[in-house]
Amino acid sequence: MKRCACLFALANLFLAIYFGMVCIPARAQANVQGQWTTLPTVMPINPIHVVLLNTGKVLVVSGSGNDPSVTNYRAGIWDPITGSTTTWPISWDMFCNGMAMLPDGRALIAGGTLQYDPFHGQMRASIFDPLTNSLSDTQSMAHGRWYPTLTTLSGGRIMAFSGLDETGGTNQTVEIYKAGSGWTTPVTAPWTPPLYPRMHLLPNGKVFYSGPTASSHIFDPVSGNWSLNVASTNYGGYRSYGTSVLLPLTPQNKYSAHVLIMGGGSPATATTETIDLSASTLSWQWGPSMSQARTEMNAVILPTGKVLAVGGSLNDEDAKSASYNADLYDPVTNTFSSAGANAFPRLYHSVALLLADATVWLTGGNPQRGSFQQQVEIYQPAYLFTTDSSGKVVLAARPTISSAPSSIAYSSYFQVGTPDAGNIASVSLVRAGAVTHAFDMDQRMLGLSLTADTSTNTLTVNGPKNGSLAPPGYYLLFIINNSGVPSQAAFVKVFAQPLFSISASPAVGGFTGTVNLNVSGATPHVTASLNPTSVTGSGTSTLTVSADNYAARGIPHKLTVTGTSGNTFHTSSVTVTVQ
Repeated sequence: MKRCACLFALANLFLAIYFGMVCIPARAQANVQGQWTTLPTVMPINPIHVVLLNTGKVLVVSGSGNDPSVTNYRAGIWDPITGSTTTWPISWDMFCNGMAMLPDGRALIAGGTLQYDPFHGQMRASIFDPLTNSLSDTQSMAHGRWYPTLTTLSGGRIMAFSGLDETGGTNQTVEIYKAGSGWTTPVTAPWTPPLYPRMHLLPNGKVFYSGPTASSHIFDPVSGNWSLNVASTNYGGYRSYGTSVLLPLTPQNKYSAHVLIMGGGSPATATTETIDLSASTLSWQWGPSMSQARTEMNAVILPTGKVLAVGGSLNDEDAKSASYNADLYDPVTNTFSSAGANAFPRLYHSVALLLADATVWLTGGNPQRGSFQQQVEIYQPAYLFTTDSSGKVVLAARPTISSAPSSIAYSSYFQVGTPDAGNIASVSLVRAGAVTHAFDMDQRMLGLSLTADTSTNTLTVNGPKNGSLAPPGYYLLFIINNSGVPSQAAFVKVFAQPLFSISASPAVGGFTGTVNLNVSGATPHVTASLNPTSVTGSGTSTLTVSADNYAARGIPHKLTVTGTSGNTFHTSSVTVTVQ
């Protein structure tokens, strides 16, 4: 954790230096609307797909970059310390893929471009490893996907849906990827989805489709069935390149799911709508309008739970009608306020991500082939500023995390060390984002309840209950003080604990032989593994049982562990019921 704290402290120092070098004059006080700054370094490749890695860096995937003449396909890493991007060639065209994060911090990239005009989709998939900064291909999908959406499910598997296939038709199937196992057999949906459908994992483990069409649907990964037309938007039209956000899941709203949709269309709309997915009857409700109409916009959840709406334009791919105003949505009051204005048009293929220092990174925009907006902008929200006794705007004092666990198990408590324990109002977990085409496929935030102990400078925090609330993987852990100022984040890994431990204690004293262990009784949907698979003398092995989203609920599964040493063996059984 010290390494992470050092990294983000250096990143903040670097950005502070940059802010002093290149500063866009504020239209209002920074402590009211925040501050936008343009960095002096530019993005060398078209940043069409981006994910925040658990190193604090950003993976940028361009592929051919929306240019059919390009055959030198590229990806890169943006470094928040140096502000620079290191690029390298990739072996196939990942332009217009879907990306999401696996539980171990690697990024899954599925689909891309097989051909231009008309577009056909790639069947290939690849995994980026931030430890080695390298891409390696994994099992291909059954059919191509160009413009697919990837959604992380409750067990950490990743669902791929939609996209154009290898012949240019819409891929109506659902495929689900599990690290180490590959893709499931495709299951065909009873409807034809739009490209890049807006999908969200709900707290009950189901997946909600919010747009861009007017009709909303729900997918059950357990049964593979769809519930169609569960609600219809008031807007009624096609919100093309509008966006959708699963609003923060918090103790205050009893972790009930609410989704916000914004903008879209051409000419675009400024309207928004919300839906309460915990209601007995689902119904979209009008929300407040944004300050400008937006298509090709971005939306970013901040550590405080507010949502930054930025970029876009009135007319699609038209810089003359660009929307420069940034808006801040408050889900508690259901209102928008101003977040200042950014400097450059952010249209088609623009991207925005929350960084670990609680700022927002904004870049890209590619309305015409052959050129893109290279400038990188940073938004410092108003919570990072205050005024001194003379009324001068200054940087706000931030709470600090002195210690935090590297991992958090479901349904458990964990401790966070901070010298500000007596002044902490909330703790939030924000999943590292994965953005493309006006939608963050991995974005979600959880508020966590806490108890402060000022005598030990410790917060005791109640972790996420299960993987439907917080799918396994890496999150940004923020503490927020009573003035609404967030700390720098610590990266933490949310995971499921091993379910059983089995001890081998030989009956004969002095036994020094090796006992080989194996487990039987697993099924395609309930898997089991032992680690280690042998013990010498005496020792402990951990049995880990995993059930995927197709495992039958309520049916007992008998697993048998066998220990063998020479001609001697012993068995022990356990019965597991998936709830």
